[in-house]
Amino acid sequence: MYQLQWYAVRTRSNCEKKVSSLLVEKGIEHYLPTFREVHQWKDRRKVVEQPLFPGYLFTRMMDSRESQLSVLRSDGVVSILGNRDTIEAVPDSEIEAVRRLLDSNAGFQAHPLLQEGAWVRVKRGPLKNLEGLLVQIRSQTRLVVSITLLSRSVSTQIYAGDVEFLHSASQRVRRIA
Repeated sequence: MYQLQWYAVRTRSNCEKKVSSLLVEKGIEHYLPTFREVHQWKDRRKVVEQPLFPGYLFTRMMDSRESQLSVLRSDGVVSILGNRDTIEAVPDSEIEAVRRLLDSNAGFQAHPLLQEGAWVRVKRGPLKNLEGLLVQIRSQTRLVVSITLLSRSVSTQIYAGDVEFLHSASQRVRRIA
């Protein structure tokens, strides 16, 4: 029996919103994480909605040939990420972590996936119980939340006293493997 899981869908360049609209028309659950950014032109400034992970969105579907073909036959879709002949699910916890971070209105920035540092859980505030990697960037403590399959992450500044140590990142990698 198949169950609904999240999958990363690679799109053609700048086609994330188009694919999102097509998936809505087909009734396929999906998530396109976006943020607002001010763009400056010579004559005006405009707030533009940008994809958090350019070239990708997520769809929640069953790992069945029929579900895959429904997504893959959408104009602008390149592939569903995976290995060889199988697609690879994105853990619900990773999608939920990105949703919570974006919904919290905390400042954030795109971040490369890192393997070092401490794996922590936030103890208080709007991100309470969120887990991620704790890193130092230019004297700032940041919490990094990742979509491992995409090798992409997003980070937000956090007070180190608001987190509790769970284990090292290398222990997490060994446990997954």
